[in-house]
Amino acid sequence: MDKIRRASHAGSWYTDNPKKLSEELDGWLSEAGLAKSSNVRGVIAPSRVFLLGPSHHHYTLKCALSRATVYKTPVGDLSIDLEVNEELKATGKFELMDLHVDEAEHSMEMHLPYLAKIFQGYPLKIVPILVGALNAENEAMYGRLLAKYVDDPRNFFSVSSDFCHWGARFNYMHYDKKHGAIYKSIEALDRMGMEIIETGDPDEFKQYLLNTENTICGRHPISVFLHMLKNSSTKIKIQFLRYEQSSQCKSTRDSSVSYASAAAKIDA
Repeated sequence: MDKIRRASHAGSWYTDNPKKLSEELDGWLSEAGLAKSSNVRGVIAPSRVFLLGPSHHHYTLKCALSRATVYKTPVGDLSIDLEVNEELKATGKFELMDLHVDEAEHSMEMHLPYLAKIFQGYPLKIVPILVGALNAENEAMYGRLLAKYVDDPRNFFSVSSDFCHWGARFNYMHYDKKHGAIYKSIEALDRMGMEIIETGDPDEFKQYLLNTENTICGRHPISVFLHMLKNSSTKIKIQFLRYEQSSQCKSTRDSSVSYASAAAKIDA
């Protein structure tokens, strides 16, 4: 019997109207203007998508797997790859999320409608992995453990993260005046991190976080992914495609959240 994870943030974080959401997704995907390419893992209809997302509400020092068998979205449901889930469980390195923990977390859910829309009609399964507050040693360990899945062309990876959360309400107000306005300083800070992520070096990314304390919520999933690429035999190149801020901070009374999107492609 299926154990269902509801689309718990539909109707609040995004519309729960299937027709409207489908139209919005079509628009956003069209605006992205990404041409389909045979060397992008995601437009060649993979059979399995690994989702790596940060934990905002549940504190754990490990990674956690879902107890659900199906993740619902307003535009189509996605089945968990139970075979891979069991394979990962058998390592003894993963916790299991209770359903209320799973449904409280938004980080992976926000990717689900896109996946359901893009791969509609394909026999796609997902492997959600909630990434906890890992130390550097465990980031590397999970990266090594998951690296073999990068070498399987049937697999695709979706890593969830925002970038800088700036302002008093986030307790982070780094400002380097040499860049001009606050929002330009934030962008310079984020772009420094983006450039380091593009190098694929998890140790350099870790040092960047230590030096700047940039409030990148998905720093642990990103670090695990970088270790996965480092330990795989497939050469993958990360390239950032777009950067936005929720608003332009011009005074210390302001706040913003940054967003950056990247694609990881086979480096031919």
